[in-house]
Amino acid sequence: MNITITPQTLHFKQPAGTSRGVLTERQVYYLTLTDPAFPGATGHGECAPLPGLSCDDLPDYPDVLTRICRAVETDAGLAAGLLAIARDLSCPDTASDAPTARFRELTRPYPSIRFGLEAAARNLMAGGGWTLWDTPFSRGEQGIVTNGLVWMGTFEEMYTRIREKMEAGFGCIKLKIGAIDFDRELALLDYIRQRFTREQIELRVDANGAFAPHEAAEKLTRLAAYGLHSIEQPIRAGQWDTMAHLCRTSPLDIALDEELIGINTPEGKVALLNTIHPRYIILKPSLHGGLSGAAEWISLAREREIGYWVTSALESNVGLNAIAQWTATLRPVMPQGLGTGLLFTDNVPSPLTMKGECLWMDK
Repeated sequence: MNITITPQTLHFKQPAGTSRGVLTERQVYYLTLTDPAFPGATGHGECAPLPGLSCDDLPDYPDVLTRICRAVETDAGLAAGLLAIARDLSCPDTASDAPTARFRELTRPYPSIRFGLEAAARNLMAGGGWTLWDTPFSRGEQGIVTNGLVWMGTFEEMYTRIREKMEAGFGCIKLKIGAIDFDRELALLDYIRQRFTREQIELRVDANGAFAPHEAAEKLTRLAAYGLHSIEQPIRAGQWDTMAHLCRTSPLDIALDEELIGINTPEGKVALLNTIHPRYIILKPSLHGGLSGAAEWISLAREREIGYWVTSALESNVGLNAIAQWTATLRPVMPQGLGTGLLFTDNVPSPLTMKGECLWMDK
């Protein structure tokens, strides 16, 4: 097996306001994978930790990525484990020294690296190109419904973006809140609700942990008056008891996002879900354990009747393609968050395209 690493700096079409500040560019690392067992095929993956947020956002990330890729290249057992997991993301570790167990142990602390390797291996086994799985989505026969994302910004900027999403026909709009005055953010929600009922447009908000614990209950009650679907991460991660209380008492369904970051073992995932028991979890494979780690989160959530949806995490089209094709295998029933790969001026050309509220693969 041979793995080539290519660093690339991507530039946003417009500054992206996030909970960690405003981003104008994005550092990613593309993986190119070949293997004599798959002659003529090349697999592609993307490793891209989010600055200040990913558990593997490390100052020596390029060195760690190189070390892991070289280990997989030179160790037949690790390579076999990677291919086995890419073939079946829920495959069990049959023994403590099984190849899948060794690969998982090596990559457990580095979800973005695991994601890139899993996607590249899956792409390789599918014959290369843009295909990872054979689904109606990958064949260009069916789109994936997405939410229209309204980034943080000034009141005027967010107002304009909301109108654009409504005019584009999105049935679900997600607003990132916590950047401007709370009453002004409520005014934006009121603007939508004056024109569309909750049956016509589903509204989600993402607080990115912006609420102080002592004010969260009151803010959740005020938000609930606008018939919202859910709120993501109302308080910062790591306050399990407080978050559990909010999930039990809030009039608004709560979804966990940042709370899942760094919880990479099965035991840790069980403890979090059993303690907090949110209504939803939101899965970003680059942050939450790669494709196999996200699949594990889903399995544990289903056992507890916790819902989920999948989002991208500012990957380019290479990473977005892998996430979207994996999401399609889950047969999603609610809008997903898969539009962020289309944000860059120098993105990798791909068949991915937005048509209205749906992400499609043009064939």
